[in-house]
Amino acid sequence: MFFGRSWELEELTRLYSMGKFQCVIIYGRRRVGKTALITEFIKDKEAIYFTGQETNAKENLALLSSSVFALSRDFADTSPSFTSFKLALDAVFSLAESRSVVFAIDEYPYLAASYKGVSSLLQTCIDKHKDSSKLFLILCGSSLSFMENQVLGYKSPLFGRRTAQLKILPFEFEQTAEYFSGSFNAEDIAILYGITGGIPHYMSFINRQRTVSENIKMNFLKPSGYLFEEPSNLIKQECREPAQYNAIIKAIANGASRLSEIAHKVGLETALCSTYISKLISIGIIKKEYPFRNETSKKTIYRLCDSMFRFWYRFIPDSMSLVLRNEVEKSYKRIEAQIDAFMGSVFEDICKQHLWKLNTTNQTPFAFTDAGRWWGNNPKKRAEWEIDVLADNKEDAIFAECKWTNEVVGTVVLNKLLENSELFLYRHKYYYLYAKTSFSAELKSRAAQMKNVFLFRFEDM
Repeated sequence: MFFGRSWELEELTRLYSMGKFQCVIIYGRRRVGKTALITEFIKDKEAIYFTGQETNAKENLALLSSSVFALSRDFADTSPSFTSFKLALDAVFSLAESRSVVFAIDEYPYLAASYKGVSSLLQTCIDKHKDSSKLFLILCGSSLSFMENQVLGYKSPLFGRRTAQLKILPFEFEQTAEYFSGSFNAEDIAILYGITGGIPHYMSFINRQRTVSENIKMNFLKPSGYLFEEPSNLIKQECREPAQYNAIIKAIANGASRLSEIAHKVGLETALCSTYISKLISIGIIKKEYPFRNETSKKTIYRLCDSMFRFWYRFIPDSMSLVLRNEVEKSYKRIEAQIDAFMGSVFEDICKQHLWKLNTTNQTPFAFTDAGRWWGNNPKKRAEWEIDVLADNKEDAIFAECKWTNEVVGTVVLNKLLENSELFLYRHKYYYLYAKTSFSAELKSRAAQMKNVFLFRFEDM
């Protein structure tokens, strides 16, 4: 069942309705739903759909030929396959001279790896036919570095030929909540969002007839579970030395964030560790973060891009022996005891998304232009402090604190946020406190008096 992606579908449909040549680049991490989007888009259209394979050029040419012949047998009179990629691409463009035809190449990086000249051939075809063709060309790929550098990058033969690009991202919490609506309560959906990372393919393995704990056991803690080896298998696909990469990801999942910390935990020289991290950034597993509005800061940290990887590497490797012995309950006890701690950063992301939604719908005291995490030194306390979310328009600011705890959030949290905000010189300051459960009566009273303090319970978001 296809779900979501309404904006992306509308954009593809709008471009298609123009009835002229289009070259749309679609990219995003694996399992995020790129193929499902393309399949939904082309289901009622004349289309050639081809998936590049990790094989040689001859085999990819044969598969491409079959895809073209599936739409039209006009070119299959004498041979079961085109004799060259040039002839195949010429044939595709000729099909779209008088009618709209979609030509989708999925996993384009695999095709390009097997035949280095394919991007140059496409460039030539596009330049020759773009003014008269009705071809709707889609180039899709999961290798973020390849798509951003070798397709969209200015050194690519295809640079300047694309007419649109769509980077497909995981679902946010609101979309995840809509997907699971009626099957789980809000807190359970938040946990499901955390353990799937908002990846549609992973969400599809959640059984609505079972509890969250049963779903974790079934998908992560059984050797037959789909998600039991999923992240490590993806790393094996992308990286030549998976052991080192796995160690680095596990270190970050368990709290190491600075380069020196990560290198120490995995036993690597800092320079070599940095090389591995750069690779993980290029394939969308790790992201480099700076304190908000301070990209020149030396306080760089590294975080995992999605919470499913963070969940898996935090809990599964250390439970591997138990899982393989089918000790499901023992494996789950460790997760159960730490799930709230794991959900802390997930809740921060949910709150940030909520804040952006308020901003988009003009429900914030001012329109902010960016938001992010901040960390740095508090000279008065001689310690490093953090702000979960800081949003501003460079003159006014919102400071937010997010607490995923069953305890009632009191004035101590507000006092710390107020003290942190003293480190910044903004014209107006506003304070947003988010709580999993509730706020103390004292905090509610104080917020009502201050007028610039806003309280949000998770169930009301």
